[in-house]
Amino acid sequence: MSTQSQSTEHYDQQQASNSRKKGFIRLGMAIILAALGYGAYWYFVGSHYISTENAYVNASSAVVTPAVSGIVTQADIYDTQKVKKGDVLVRLDDTDAKIAVQQAEANLALAKIRVQSYMANDEGFSAMISARIADENRAKAELASATASFERAKIDLKRRENLVESGSVSGQEVTDARSAFEQAEANLNAAKAAAAQAKANHLSTIGQKKANEANILNTDVEHNPQVLAAKAALEQAKINLQRTVIRAPISGVIAKSDIEIGRHIQAGANLMTIVPLDKVYVNANFKEVELTDVKVGQPVTLTSDLYGDEVVYHGVVSGISPGTGSAFSLIPAQNATGNWIKVVQRLPVRVEIAPNELIDHPLQVGLSMKATIDTDADIDTQKIALYRQQSQQRTHEG
Repeated sequence: MSTQSQSTEHYDQQQASNSRKKGFIRLGMAIILAALGYGAYWYFVGSHYISTENAYVNASSAVVTPAVSGIVTQADIYDTQKVKKGDVLVRLDDTDAKIAVQQAEANLALAKIRVQSYMANDEGFSAMISARIADENRAKAELASATASFERAKIDLKRRENLVESGSVSGQEVTDARSAFEQAEANLNAAKAAAAQAKANHLSTIGQKKANEANILNTDVEHNPQVLAAKAALEQAKINLQRTVIRAPISGVIAKSDIEIGRHIQAGANLMTIVPLDKVYVNANFKEVELTDVKVGQPVTLTSDLYGDEVVYHGVVSGISPGTGSAFSLIPAQNATGNWIKVVQRLPVRVEIAPNELIDHPLQVGLSMKATIDTDADIDTQKIALYRQQSQQRTHEG
Protein backbone atom coordinates (compact mmCIF):
# COMPACT_ATOMS: atom_id res chain seq x y z
CA MET A 1 0.00 0.00 0.00
CA SER A 2 2.86 2.34 0.87
CA THR A 3 4.63 1.51 -2.39
CA GLN A 4 1.53 2.30 -4.42
CA SER A 5 1.09 5.65 -2.69
CA GLN A 6 4.65 6.60 -3.41
CA SER A 7 4.22 5.66 -7.07
CA THR A 8 1.09 7.74 -7.34
CA GLU A 9 2.80 10.76 -5.72
CA HIS A 10 5.77 10.44 -8.06
CA TYR A 11 3.44 10.32 -11.02
CA ASP A 12 1.61 13.44 -9.86
CA GLN A 13 4.89 15.34 -9.43
CA GLN A 14 6.00 14.33 -12.89
CA GLN A 15 2.70 15.51 -14.33
CA ALA A 16 2.99 18.82 -12.48
CA SER A 17 6.56 19.27 -13.74
CA ASN A 18 5.47 18.60 -17.29
CA SER A 19 2.62 21.09 -16.92
CA ARG A 20 5.03 23.76 -15.62
CA LYS A 21 7.41 23.13 -18.51
CA LYS A 22 4.56 23.44 -20.96
CA GLY A 23 3.43 26.64 -19.22
CA PHE A 24 6.91 28.14 -19.39
CA ILE A 25 7.20 27.12 -23.01
CA ARG A 26 3.84 28.73 -23.79
CA LEU A 27 4.81 31.86 -21.86
CA GLY A 28 8.10 32.04 -23.70
CA MET A 29 6.36 31.55 -27.01
CA ALA A 30 3.86 34.25 -26.09
CA ILE A 31 6.68 36.64 -25.15
CA ILE A 32 8.51 35.84 -28.36
CA LEU A 33 5.36 36.30 -30.42
CA ALA A 34 4.59 39.57 -28.59
CA ALA A 35 8.14 40.77 -29.19
CA LEU A 36 7.95 39.80 -32.83
CA GLY A 37 4.55 41.46 -33.13
CA TYR A 38 5.77 44.62 -31.43
CA GLY A 39 8.92 44.58 -33.53
CA ALA A 40 6.86 44.18 -36.69
CA TYR A 41 4.50 46.93 -35.58
CA TRP A 42 7.41 49.22 -34.74
CA TYR A 43 9.19 48.51 -38.01
CA PHE A 44 6.17 48.89 -40.27
CA VAL A 45 4.09 51.41 -38.28
CA GLY A 46 5.42 52.75 -35.01
CA SER A 47 8.80 53.87 -36.34
CA HIS A 48 7.01 56.23 -38.72
CA TYR A 49 5.46 58.25 -35.89
CA ILE A 50 7.05 60.49 -33.31
CA SER A 51 5.13 61.97 -30.41
CA THR A 52 5.66 64.48 -27.64
CA GLU A 53 3.61 65.89 -24.81
CA ASN A 54 5.97 68.86 -24.57
CA ALA A 55 3.73 70.93 -26.80
CA TYR A 56 1.78 74.10 -26.14
CA VAL A 57 -0.77 76.29 -27.89
CA ASN A 58 0.59 79.61 -29.10
CA ALA A 59 -0.61 82.56 -31.18
CA SER A 60 0.81 85.67 -32.84
CA SER A 61 -0.71 88.15 -30.40
CA ALA A 62 -1.02 91.87 -31.09
CA VAL A 63 0.15 94.37 -28.50
CA VAL A 64 -1.99 97.53 -28.54
CA THR A 65 0.09 100.69 -28.11
CA PRO A 66 -1.00 104.32 -28.61
CA ALA A 67 0.73 106.39 -31.30
CA VAL A 68 0.07 109.64 -29.41
CA SER A 69 0.06 110.63 -25.76
CA GLY A 70 -3.10 111.70 -23.97
CA ILE A 71 -5.57 111.28 -21.14
CA VAL A 72 -7.99 108.36 -21.32
CA THR A 73 -11.61 109.56 -21.59
CA GLN A 74 -13.26 106.25 -22.55
CA ALA A 75 -12.22 102.63 -22.00
CA ASP A 76 -15.18 100.25 -22.04
CA ILE A 77 -13.07 97.08 -22.22
CA TYR A 78 -12.08 94.25 -19.92
CA ASP A 79 -9.96 91.10 -19.96
CA THR A 80 -11.44 88.10 -21.84
CA GLN A 81 -13.62 90.46 -23.93
CA LYS A 82 -13.97 89.46 -27.57
CA VAL A 83 -13.37 92.26 -30.06
CA LYS A 84 -13.42 92.57 -33.83
CA LYS A 85 -10.87 94.32 -35.98
CA GLY A 86 -11.66 98.04 -36.01
CA ASP A 87 -13.64 98.10 -32.76
CA VAL A 88 -13.02 101.15 -30.55
CA LEU A 89 -10.98 100.16 -27.51
CA VAL A 90 -9.87 103.46 -25.97
CA ARG A 91 -10.53 107.15 -26.57
CA LEU A 92 -8.05 109.86 -25.59
CA ASP A 93 -8.70 113.54 -24.93
CA ASP A 94 -8.55 115.12 -28.41
CA THR A 95 -8.55 118.82 -27.44
CA ASP A 96 -4.88 119.40 -28.23
CA ALA A 97 -5.14 117.35 -31.42
CA LYS A 98 -8.05 119.45 -32.70
CA ILE A 99 -6.13 122.67 -31.98
CA ALA A 100 -3.14 121.25 -33.85
CA VAL A 101 -5.37 120.58 -36.88
CA GLN A 102 -6.66 124.16 -36.82
CA GLN A 103 -3.12 125.51 -36.55
CA ALA A 104 -2.00 123.34 -39.47
CA GLU A 105 -4.94 124.57 -41.56
CA ALA A 106 -3.94 128.18 -40.82
CA ASN A 107 -0.31 127.46 -41.73
CA LEU A 108 -1.45 125.96 -45.03
CA ALA A 109 -3.47 129.07 -45.85
CA LEU A 110 -0.49 131.28 -44.98
CA ALA A 111 1.80 129.15 -47.15
CA LYS A 112 -0.51 129.60 -50.14
CA ILE A 113 -0.64 133.37 -49.57
CA ARG A 114 3.14 133.49 -49.29
CA VAL A 115 3.60 131.61 -52.57
CA GLN A 116 1.08 133.85 -54.30
CA SER A 117 3.05 136.87 -53.07
CA TYR A 118 6.21 135.30 -54.53
CA MET A 119 4.49 135.08 -57.90
CA ALA A 120 3.28 138.69 -57.65
CA ASN A 121 6.75 139.86 -56.60
CA ASP A 122 8.24 138.12 -59.64
CA GLU A 123 6.35 140.48 -61.93
CA GLY A 124 7.36 143.44 -59.77
CA PHE A 125 11.02 142.47 -59.89
CA SER A 126 10.84 142.26 -63.69
CA ALA A 127 9.56 145.86 -63.81
CA MET A 128 12.21 146.95 -61.30
CA ILE A 129 14.95 145.42 -63.44
CA SER A 130 13.74 147.44 -66.43
CA ALA A 131 13.80 150.59 -64.28
CA ARG A 132 17.29 149.74 -63.00
CA ILE A 133 18.51 149.31 -66.58
CA ALA A 134 17.14 152.76 -67.44
CA ASP A 135 18.83 154.23 -64.34
CA GLU A 136 22.10 152.59 -65.30
CA ASN A 137 21.91 153.94 -68.86
CA ARG A 138 21.13 157.44 -67.55
CA ALA A 139 24.07 157.21 -65.13
CA LYS A 140 26.35 156.16 -67.98
CA ALA A 141 25.21 159.14 -70.05
CA GLU A 142 25.76 161.49 -67.13
CA LEU A 143 29.19 159.95 -66.60
CA ALA A 144 30.06 160.53 -70.25
CA SER A 145 28.88 164.17 -70.00
CA ALA A 146 30.86 164.70 -66.80
CA THR A 147 33.93 163.15 -68.37
CA ALA A 148 33.67 165.51 -71.38
CA SER A 149 33.22 168.53 -69.13
CA PHE A 150 36.20 167.47 -67.06
CA GLU A 151 38.43 167.08 -70.13
CA ARG A 152 37.33 170.47 -71.45
CA ALA A 153 37.96 172.16 -68.10
CA LYS A 154 41.34 170.47 -67.88
CA ILE A 155 42.40 171.69 -71.32
CA ASP A 156 41.07 175.20 -70.62
CA LEU A 157 43.00 175.41 -67.35
CA LYS A 158 46.23 174.23 -68.95
CA ARG A 159 45.91 176.74 -71.79
CA ARG A 160 45.44 179.71 -69.43
CA GLU A 161 48.31 178.56 -67.21
CA ASN A 162 50.60 178.59 -70.28
CA LEU A 163 49.49 182.11 -71.24
CA VAL A 164 49.77 183.66 -67.80
CA GLU A 165 53.55 184.28 -68.14
CA SER A 166 53.13 186.21 -71.38
CA GLY A 167 50.48 188.38 -69.80
CA SER A 168 47.87 187.36 -72.33
CA VAL A 169 45.46 186.33 -69.55
CA SER A 170 44.91 187.76 -66.15
CA GLY A 171 45.31 185.94 -62.85
CA GLN A 172 41.57 186.11 -62.32
CA GLU A 173 40.94 184.15 -65.49
CA VAL A 174 43.38 181.46 -64.35
CA THR A 175 41.60 181.30 -61.00
CA ASP A 176 38.23 180.94 -62.69
CA ALA A 177 39.58 178.23 -64.95
CA ARG A 178 41.01 176.34 -61.95
CA SER A 179 37.69 176.58 -60.15
CA ALA A 180 35.87 175.28 -63.24
CA PHE A 181 38.35 172.41 -63.47
CA GLU A 182 37.83 171.42 -59.84
CA GLN A 183 34.07 171.64 -60.25
CA ALA A 184 34.25 169.42 -63.38
CA GLU A 185 36.44 166.91 -61.49
CA ALA A 186 33.93 166.77 -58.62
CA ASN A 187 31.07 166.30 -61.07
CA LEU A 188 33.03 163.51 -62.74
CA ASN A 189 33.59 161.70 -59.45
CA ALA A 190 29.92 162.08 -58.59
CA ALA A 191 28.93 160.71 -61.99
CA LYS A 192 31.25 157.72 -61.53
CA ALA A 193 29.71 156.99 -58.12
CA ALA A 194 26.20 157.35 -59.55
CA ALA A 195 27.06 154.97 -62.40
CA ALA A 196 28.51 152.42 -59.96
CA GLN A 197 25.43 152.76 -57.73
CA ALA A 198 23.10 152.30 -60.71
CA LYS A 199 24.97 149.17 -61.77
CA ALA A 200 24.91 147.78 -58.22
CA ASN A 201 21.17 148.46 -57.97
CA HIS A 202 20.67 146.63 -61.25
CA LEU A 203 22.63 143.56 -60.09
CA SER A 204 20.91 143.64 -56.70
CA THR A 205 17.47 143.60 -58.30
CA ILE A 206 18.51 140.71 -60.55
CA GLY A 207 19.64 138.78 -57.46
CA GLN A 208 16.38 139.50 -55.66
CA LYS A 209 14.41 138.29 -58.66
CA LYS A 210 16.44 135.06 -58.83
CA ALA A 211 15.96 134.48 -55.10
CA ASN A 212 12.24 135.02 -55.51
CA GLU A 213 12.15 132.72 -58.57
CA ALA A 214 13.75 129.94 -56.52
CA ASN A 215 10.58 129.80 -54.42
CA ILE A 216 8.27 129.34 -57.41
CA LEU A 217 10.49 127.79 -60.09
CA ASN A 218 8.67 125.20 -62.25
CA THR A 219 5.69 124.95 -59.93
CA ASP A 220 2.29 126.38 -59.19
CA VAL A 221 0.67 127.31 -55.90
CA GLU A 222 -0.76 123.87 -55.09
CA HIS A 223 2.47 122.03 -55.86
CA ASN A 224 4.89 124.49 -54.34
CA PRO A 225 7.24 122.82 -51.79
CA GLN A 226 6.20 125.18 -49.01
CA VAL A 227 2.52 124.45 -49.67
CA LEU A 228 3.20 120.72 -49.90
CA ALA A 229 5.05 120.84 -46.56
CA ALA A 230 2.10 122.66 -45.00
CA LYS A 231 -0.28 120.06 -46.46
CA ALA A 232 1.85 117.24 -45.02
CA ALA A 233 1.79 118.92 -41.61
CA LEU A 234 -1.99 119.19 -41.85
CA GLU A 235 -2.31 115.52 -42.79
CA GLN A 236 -0.09 114.57 -39.86
CA ALA A 237 -2.24 116.65 -37.52
CA LYS A 238 -5.38 114.95 -38.83
CA ILE A 239 -3.77 111.52 -38.40
CA ASN A 240 -2.81 112.38 -34.83
CA LEU A 241 -6.42 113.40 -34.22
CA GLN A 242 -7.62 110.06 -35.57
CA ARG A 243 -5.09 108.27 -33.37
CA THR A 244 -6.78 109.60 -30.26
CA VAL A 245 -9.31 106.84 -30.99
CA ILE A 246 -7.48 103.52 -30.47
CA ARG A 247 -9.03 100.62 -32.39
CA ALA A 248 -8.43 96.88 -32.36
CA PRO A 249 -5.76 95.99 -34.96
CA ILE A 250 -7.00 92.38 -35.19
CA SER A 251 -9.96 90.29 -34.05
CA GLY A 252 -9.45 88.28 -30.90
CA VAL A 253 -9.75 88.25 -27.12
CA ILE A 254 -8.37 91.00 -24.87
CA ALA A 255 -5.76 90.01 -22.33
CA LYS A 256 -3.55 91.91 -19.87
CA SER A 257 -5.54 95.12 -20.10
CA ASP A 258 -4.47 97.90 -17.74
CA ILE A 259 -6.54 100.96 -18.69
CA GLU A 260 -8.31 103.39 -16.39
CA ILE A 261 -10.26 106.54 -17.28
CA GLY A 262 -8.31 109.68 -16.41
CA ARG A 263 -4.95 108.01 -16.72
CA HIS A 264 -2.32 109.80 -18.82
CA ILE A 265 -0.66 107.36 -21.19
CA GLN A 266 2.50 107.89 -23.19
CA ALA A 267 2.95 107.04 -26.85
CA GLY A 268 4.30 103.53 -27.24
CA ALA A 269 3.08 102.27 -23.83
CA ASN A 270 1.64 98.74 -23.76
CA LEU A 271 -2.09 99.05 -23.10
CA MET A 272 -3.27 95.50 -23.68
CA THR A 273 -2.77 92.36 -25.74
CA ILE A 274 -5.23 90.91 -28.24
CA VAL A 275 -4.98 87.16 -28.79
CA PRO A 276 -6.42 85.85 -32.10
CA LEU A 277 -7.83 82.49 -30.95
CA ASP A 278 -8.83 81.66 -34.52
CA LYS A 279 -5.17 81.75 -35.55
CA VAL A 280 -3.57 79.63 -32.85
CA TYR A 281 -0.84 77.15 -33.64
CA VAL A 282 1.14 74.60 -31.63
CA ASN A 283 4.81 74.66 -30.75
CA ALA A 284 5.81 71.00 -30.27
CA ASN A 285 9.24 70.54 -28.70
CA PHE A 286 10.73 67.28 -30.00
CA LYS A 287 14.03 65.79 -28.95
CA GLU A 288 16.84 66.36 -31.39
CA VAL A 289 17.26 62.60 -31.93
CA GLU A 290 13.64 62.38 -33.13
CA LEU A 291 13.81 65.00 -35.87
CA THR A 292 15.82 63.11 -38.48
CA ASP A 293 12.85 62.44 -40.76
CA VAL A 294 10.67 65.45 -39.89
CA LYS A 295 9.84 67.60 -42.91
CA VAL A 296 7.69 70.67 -43.51
CA GLY A 297 4.29 69.58 -44.86
CA GLN A 298 3.99 66.32 -42.89
CA PRO A 299 0.59 65.66 -41.23
CA VAL A 300 0.19 65.93 -37.48
CA THR A 301 -2.53 64.73 -35.11
CA LEU A 302 -3.00 66.56 -31.84
CA THR A 303 -4.98 66.15 -28.64
CA SER A 304 -5.32 68.60 -25.78
CA ASP A 305 -5.50 68.09 -22.05
CA LEU A 306 -8.53 70.38 -22.09
CA TYR A 307 -10.76 68.05 -24.15
CA GLY A 308 -8.96 64.74 -23.75
CA ASP A 309 -8.32 62.04 -26.34
CA GLU A 310 -11.90 62.20 -27.63
CA VAL A 311 -11.21 65.40 -29.56
CA VAL A 312 -8.50 65.01 -32.19
CA TYR A 313 -7.13 67.97 -34.13
CA HIS A 314 -5.41 67.67 -37.47
CA GLY A 315 -2.53 69.83 -38.50
CA VAL A 316 0.58 70.07 -40.62
CA VAL A 317 4.22 70.88 -39.90
CA SER A 318 4.73 74.46 -41.10
CA GLY A 319 8.22 75.12 -39.83
CA ILE A 320 11.14 73.94 -37.73
CA SER A 321 12.92 76.39 -35.44
CA PRO A 322 16.45 77.35 -36.52
CA GLY A 323 17.72 76.86 -32.97
CA THR A 324 16.93 75.38 -29.59
CA GLY A 325 15.56 77.41 -26.72
CA SER A 326 18.89 77.36 -24.91
CA ALA A 327 20.67 78.67 -28.01
CA PHE A 328 18.62 81.90 -27.86
CA SER A 329 18.64 82.27 -24.07
CA LEU A 330 20.24 85.32 -22.44
CA ILE A 331 22.56 83.10 -20.40
CA PRO A 332 24.14 80.36 -22.58
CA ALA A 333 24.68 76.83 -21.31
CA GLN A 334 28.47 77.19 -21.40
CA ASN A 335 30.21 78.64 -18.36
CA ALA A 336 33.60 80.18 -17.69
CA THR A 337 34.99 77.07 -15.97
CA GLY A 338 34.84 75.04 -19.16
CA ASN A 339 32.61 72.38 -17.62
CA TRP A 340 30.13 70.88 -20.02
CA ILE A 341 27.27 68.48 -19.40
CA LYS A 342 25.60 67.09 -22.49
CA VAL A 343 21.82 67.30 -22.36
CA VAL A 344 19.49 66.13 -25.10
CA GLN A 345 18.08 69.31 -26.58
CA ARG A 346 14.56 69.94 -27.82
CA LEU A 347 13.78 71.83 -31.00
CA PRO A 348 10.44 73.66 -31.45
CA VAL A 349 8.36 72.50 -34.42
CA ARG A 350 5.51 74.76 -35.50
CA VAL A 351 2.25 73.00 -36.32
CA GLU A 352 -0.64 74.75 -38.10
CA ILE A 353 -4.06 73.49 -37.00
CA ALA A 354 -7.06 73.10 -39.30
CA PRO A 355 -9.05 76.30 -38.53
CA ASN A 356 -12.42 74.62 -39.02
CA GLU A 357 -11.69 72.26 -36.14
CA LEU A 358 -11.19 75.21 -33.80
CA ILE A 359 -14.77 76.39 -34.25
CA ASP A 360 -16.37 73.64 -32.15
CA HIS A 361 -13.40 73.14 -29.85
CA PRO A 362 -11.48 76.40 -29.43
CA LEU A 363 -8.08 76.45 -27.76
CA GLN A 364 -6.49 79.05 -25.51
CA VAL A 365 -2.87 80.13 -25.58
CA GLY A 366 -0.63 78.12 -23.28
CA LEU A 367 -2.73 74.93 -23.14
CA SER A 368 -0.84 71.64 -23.12
CA MET A 369 -1.07 69.45 -26.20
CA LYS A 370 0.14 66.07 -27.41
CA ALA A 371 1.47 66.09 -30.96
CA THR A 372 2.15 63.07 -33.19
CA ILE A 373 3.88 63.47 -36.57
CA ASP A 374 3.54 60.88 -39.33
CA THR A 375 7.02 60.98 -40.85
CA ASP A 376 6.13 58.42 -43.53
CA ALA A 377 3.12 60.26 -44.95
CA ASP A 378 3.16 62.28 -48.15
CA ILE A 379 4.31 65.89 -47.78
CA ASP A 380 1.60 68.45 -48.50
CA THR A 381 2.88 72.02 -48.19
CA GLN A 382 -0.28 73.38 -49.80
CA LYS A 383 -2.18 72.70 -46.59
CA ILE A 384 -0.09 75.34 -44.83
CA ALA A 385 -1.30 78.05 -47.20
CA LEU A 386 -4.84 76.61 -47.10
CA TYR A 387 -5.01 76.71 -43.29
CA ARG A 388 -3.67 80.24 -43.18
CA GLN A 389 -6.13 81.34 -45.87
CA GLN A 390 -9.00 79.81 -43.90
CA SER A 391 -7.81 81.60 -40.77
CA GLN A 392 -7.70 84.90 -42.64
CA GLN A 393 -11.18 84.28 -44.03
CA ARG A 394 -12.53 83.60 -40.54
CA THR A 395 -10.95 86.83 -39.33
CA HIS A 396 -12.71 88.87 -42.05
CA GLU A 397 -16.00 87.11 -41.38
CA GLY A 398 -15.61 87.75 -37.66
